[in-house]
Order: sequence, then structure tokens, then C-alpha cells
Amino acid sequence: MKSNGKTYALSPAITMQSFGANVQLPVVSQDDAEYIREHYTKVEKLIPMRDGVKLFTVIYVPKDSTKTYPILFNRTPYSAGPYGEEEYKISLGPSMLFAKDGYIFVYQDVRGRYMSQGDFVATRPYLPNKQYNTDIDESSDSYDTIDWLIKNVAHNNGKVGTWGISAPGFYATMTIIDAHPALKAASPQAPVTDWFMGDDRHHNGAFFLMGTFSFLSYYGTARPEPTPERAASFAEYGTPDAYDFYKNLGPVKHINERYFKGKNKIWNEMMDNETYNSFWQSRTPVPHLKNIKPAVMVVGGWFDQEDLYGPLKTFAGIEKNNPSSPNHLVIGPWTHGSWTRGDNDALGNIRFNSATGPYYRQHIELAFFNHYLKETANPEMPKATIFETGSNQWKQYSAWPPADAREKNLYFHPNGLLSFEEPTISFEKSTVSFEEPKPDQDTYDAFLSDPDKPVPYTSEIRIDRGSDFMYEDQRFAARRPDVLVYQSDVLADDLTISGNIIADLFVSTTGTDADFVVKLIDVYPGDAPNDSPIEGTKMGGFQMMVRGEVMRAKFRNSFSTPEAMVPGEVTELKFDMQDAAHCFKKGHRIMVQVQSSWFPLVDRNPQRFVNIYKADASDFQKATHRIYFMKESASHLKLNVM
Repeated sequence: MKSNGKTYALSPAITMQSFGANVQLPVVSQDDAEYIREHYTKVEKLIPMRDGVKLFTVIYVPKDSTKTYPILFNRTPYSAGPYGEEEYKISLGPSMLFAKDGYIFVYQDVRGRYMSQGDFVATRPYLPNKQYNTDIDESSDSYDTIDWLIKNVAHNNGKVGTWGISAPGFYATMTIIDAHPALKAASPQAPVTDWFMGDDRHHNGAFFLMGTFSFLSYYGTARPEPTPERAASFAEYGTPDAYDFYKNLGPVKHINERYFKGKNKIWNEMMDNETYNSFWQSRTPVPHLKNIKPAVMVVGGWFDQEDLYGPLKTFAGIEKNNPSSPNHLVIGPWTHGSWTRGDNDALGNIRFNSATGPYYRQHIELAFFNHYLKETANPEMPKATIFETGSNQWKQYSAWPPADAREKNLYFHPNGLLSFEEPTISFEKSTVSFEEPKPDQDTYDAFLSDPDKPVPYTSEIRIDRGSDFMYEDQRFAARRPDVLVYQSDVLADDLTISGNIIADLFVSTTGTDADFVVKLIDVYPGDAPNDSPIEGTKMGGFQMMVRGEVMRAKFRNSFSTPEAMVPGEVTELKFDMQDAAHCFKKGHRIMVQVQSSWFPLVDRNPQRFVNIYKADASDFQKATHRIYFMKESASHLKLNVM
């Protein structure tokens, strides 16, 4: 970028799309870049930690030395660059509103990344009982850095705030555990929180294949010594079609054999830890979110393709332990990190009828940090500020889920019907032969799941995961024979859900393992207005996915101790689909789709009880799956209905 004859280097952090993290970044302009150069001085420091390792830290200090300023601190594995004291970022802070309001901005390469010393550990475990200076974690590195900043950066007012999106959100969460006394406010945004249960790499034990391969192709590459350069992401797909690439790849183990050659440390760790063992359990901060003293504002997006789990569980984890400082949740109609840029008034074909991004940045985010770091007026934030899709309204709640939400079961019925009425058909057998005739009364639906013909996660031809599948019309899937579809009558009144969604299925299979994907969908009426931002789109019958989630059946009783399915045995499969806030409008219908593959978003289940990371092609088999809706085994979704 050039201006007035000067060349401004783009920070590596500005090109996050290439990192495989799909973070939307702030809109920047030449004026913003000029403003930063005119009003801020940049310095670079190697700050020593308690064990002697030095972390590369970039500090932007306002040139106006007549005032004191709070510090906004961001720790990142994605580069604190650009490097060199004459090379400036072209945007500072969570948004340029902060730069113009006056803050000291600090960016730090975490241990073992880019220009920092030490060894990198992804989602490094927290050590609760530190005895020696060598007992370090991300909490201690944050503490040591804040302590140095308060003592060494001129014109700071003694107050620090932290923020970060995605992996930097994880590091923001870690700052509030054993927090430095100067840390007054923190905002973990789309924070990576549990890579096995629901963020990025796995959901309910099912491996998120394409995003993980793309991301770890760079992120898991060894860095022998500090460097401003980053490893290249894999690009030799040889096709624009991810479905073909991953289908031709075969079993997951071929990735190491053909591409990583055993040299990608993080990939190897994942392949060596197929279950929710101590490796994974030690890496989530949620059990340690106790005695939290800084004010916290956790932020997420309903259409976040990577980390919706993180903000929900981080907020709930803090709330459970009665923090001594305020704890807030903000969720908008956003993809991963998209709240940092643009108007955010639409996604794909869906309009939200307001500029949700500017509203959040000005009236929520800036107001939160200014109050706790600059002692401005209290914005009186509610416990939860939630954008309700469908009705397209911001809602404020004193608790999340809302206290007046009531759990209701939405049941599957014969002939593809869906209602809140419980099935009345009874059928006594718990094991049903797949050879015997179907009973006179319908008690189940069945479909054949073929790993050689998996259900695609999107109708698009694309090589990267993207976010479009989160708000894409789902008719492409509903028309497949291996996708079961249940639909309500036309709604006579609006129906609003707010809170957690639980899938409670009763299933059987001819195999010994299976995946079950459940999607909750809002079906528009046939005469819906053609108001899509995409010109020429017909919205009649549009199937908007409100929430979709996958469950790997072998983890149905324990994520740590998998169990084979017994062929033909009716088995309960109950799993977390995460939260939603959505109004199904009068005249719409509610739909649920059930399938057993979501490819290549999720790796293929062989439908045989094996370690899937070590499975051979011969382990994959066709299987017939049944979904039951008899009185004793009534498949349903648990919704929180307002």
C-alpha cells in the first residue's frame, strides 16, 4: 500500500483468510493508515517472562503525551507484525474507533510463534499449581507481560484490557485466569475453547476434516527459530472441488502418508488422541474460570462456522462460578469475526434489516472498554445482548438462556410430520430385525448411508470451507434419499426459541458406528417476498438453517470411552446442538433434516467401530439407519421456547 510516496507493509494479521481461520478483518482505508502514523509511535520490545524466555511485543503509543491512556492488549499466534519500527499496522484495536479515542495498543507473538522465543503449544494447558519459574502457561505469560507494560510504558493509566478473536480469543480468556490486578476488562471473541467438543477441529467427537487439514497445513508446521515469515498453507489440491479432493483422498490416514509425512506436530497430536482423554481435557480453560475479577464481555456470531461453541461455554463457565465482576454475552448475526467490519446487515440471501456491525462496535464494544478502562458512563449492559434472527431484533436479557424460556419437545412423526405433540404409537421390541417386515403401524423411518456417496455439506463447488453453508438454502440436501425430512404444519403464530437445542434421537443401525447430523430449519412460505440481497433469487420455499450439528454415535455414553453400536438395537443418541435465538414467523414452517454424513466438512464415518484416524478403505461399509418415533422411543428436539 502506498501513500504520499511511502510504502506501508500489510500486517500478516491482515491476511487471516490465508491462515485458514476465515476471520473477517476491519475495513481499513488510506486515511486510517495515515491517522495511525500521525498519532502513534511504534516500538518493539522483547519482554522477559519468569522463565527467561522473551516474547516479541509491539507497542503503539499515542504521540500526545499530555494525557494518560489505558492499554489494550492482544496476544496472537497469527503474527504481531508487520515487523520493523517503521512498518505500521493499517488498523489498530478492535476497531479504529479505539485508535481515535486514544489507547495504548499492544500486540504480542505468543510463545514459540513468529518473533517470540520458546516452544509453541497449541491451546497450551493451564497449570493451576505453579511451584517454579519454569511452570508457565498462557495465564502466566499474560501476567508477566502486563506487569512489564504497567511498569515500563510511559503515560499508561494503570488499567489494561484484553481482546482477541478465535485463537487470540483463547489467549484473551487465559488472561482472566489468575489475572494481573491491572487487568480490568477482557473480551474473548469467538474464543477457541474446546477443540474436541465443539470448536474448529471436532464437534461432539466428529472430526471437522477440511477446515482442519487446510488450517493445520500451515499452523502445525515446525518453526525452528524466531522468524517473521509464516509457513505456506497447502495449495496443491488440483481441483476447485473439495468434495472430489477429499473423496479421492480416501481414509484420513492418507493425509499423513501423502502430505504431512509425520512432520506436522499438531496434526499428529490429533491423530494420536481420538477420544476425549487428558490431552483434550487439559486444554479447555472452562474448568478454571473461577474467581474471575476483570469485567468480561464474551462475543460470538450465530453463523460462526468455527467457534460458536466457545463463546457460549466460556460465558456459561464464568457465570456458573459467580464472578465478582460483570460477565456479559453478546451474540449477533455474524460469521467468524465479521463483527469487526462492514455493516453486517445481511448474509447471503438473508437480510437483518439493520447495520448490526456499527451498532455493536460503537454502542457495545467501545462503550464496554471505555467504561472499565476510562471510567466513562456505565453503559448498563444487560447480562445478554442477543440478536434474534427471523424477527431481526436485538434483545436484552437478564440471563442466558432467558429465564422465561420453557423447554418443549418437537417430535418426529410418520409421513415426515413434525409437531409438539408426543407420538402415541407403541412398539415393544428394543431390537428389530432388519429382515422382518415393517410393522403395520409406522414406528420408524430408514435410509441407506453409503460412505462412497456422502451427503455434501454445501451445494457450492469450492475448495475452502467458507461460511456460506451456515446460511445456505438447504433444499439441495432435502432432495436426497439419504436425508430424512420432517416438517411442521404452517405456523399460525410466531414461534420464538432462545437458548440451547438438544437432539434426542432413538436410532438403530446395521453397522457398529455412525454419525448423525441434525439440522433445524426455517422454511419460508411459497409466496415469500423476493427480498434477497442477491439479485434474481427467489425466496419462496427457502430453507434457512437455524442450527446444524453432528454426533459420532460411539461417543453417545462417553466421549472418553467410545462404545460400539449393537446392530439392530434401538439406542438413544442425545447431544448438544449449541444455542440459537430465532423467530419462526407466522406462515413459515419448522423443518428438521437428519442425515449421516456432512462431507467433507466432517470426515466420513466407516460405520464400523474402529479408530477412524487409522481406518483402511476396507473398513468403510454401507449401513441402514433407522430413526424411531414410537411412544417409548420418541425422537425429538428439545427447544427453549419463549
